Amino acid sequence: MRLIAASRRLALGALVCLGLALPSSLPAAAQGAPAGESTLAKIMREGVLRVGVRADYRPWGFRNPAGEFVGLEIEMARDVARTLGVRAEFTPVIAANRMQFLAQGQIDLMIATMSDVADRRRVVGIVHPNYYSSGFNILMPRSVNVTDWNQLRGRQLCAIQGAWYNRPATERFGVEIVAFTGIAEVETALEQRRCLGWIYDDNLIAVMLASDRWKDYHQPLASQNDTPWGLAVRLADLEGPFGRFMSGMVAHWHRSGALLRWEKEAGIAQSPFLKRMNEALRDHIAN
Repeated sequence: MRLIAASRRLALGALVCLGLALPSSLPAAAQGAPAGESTLAKIMREGVLRVGVRADYRPWGFRNPAGEFVGLEIEMARDVARTLGVRAEFTPVIAANRMQFLAQGQIDLMIATMSDVADRRRVVGIVHPNYYSSGFNILMPRSVNVTDWNQLRGRQLCAIQGAWYNRPATERFGVEIVAFTGIAEVETALEQRRCLGWIYDDNLIAVMLASDRWKDYHQPLASQNDTPWGLAVRLADLEGPFGRFMSGMVAHWHRSGALLRWEKEAGIAQSPFLKRMNEALRDHIAN
């Protein structure tokens, strides 16, 4: 309860500082959409926050047996909605369409395991501070024995279409990418040995290796290119009320330890990045 109360104070303070005029005397439906209305004002007027999330990226974002969205990133999105006092509406996205959905206005906010790289900043507004970090590695059958990335030159690796690490892996190590649109397709291809291994997020590979399904697989190589993750708003919103508000939310999650707690609840091994950010931003006087 203290975390929620603190989050609400943060939100209200941000709204006041940003000079956002919220509806007061008239019902939201009666006021219509003002010309030049900001995204944050629109969210508050409609009472809905539309968030693009992963539905296939356990345990960061996925559907439980009841069809509900759950995971670390879902907790983040729900906390934003709670803080604003609105309802969260989730739209499943994948790497190949998440930026397009945001840029075209189908969602207001994207929290979808997206790494913060330069070319993406030209398309969407990636909010700072970053909220997570990971590198890339390869999940392979235990029968495949490699000790160096250069041994993979010319070999075919399964991958998710649009993943940021496909390009550096190709350029640096000469691998051949066999891209698929969804995780289920890659899993099937890997199990059918249609590729040597699966190039993927190293955090998620660690989670997979803890399950019985992947007991005959391993991750024998050193991870590459540790890269922070960023949630995103539309490019035009980045320096506006909504982008600045979301920047405050991420800083608050680091400072309060909320991200560390959600990570633990999701069964993810503690991230050195989250630990560093919590130490850097936590309230040293209060603690």
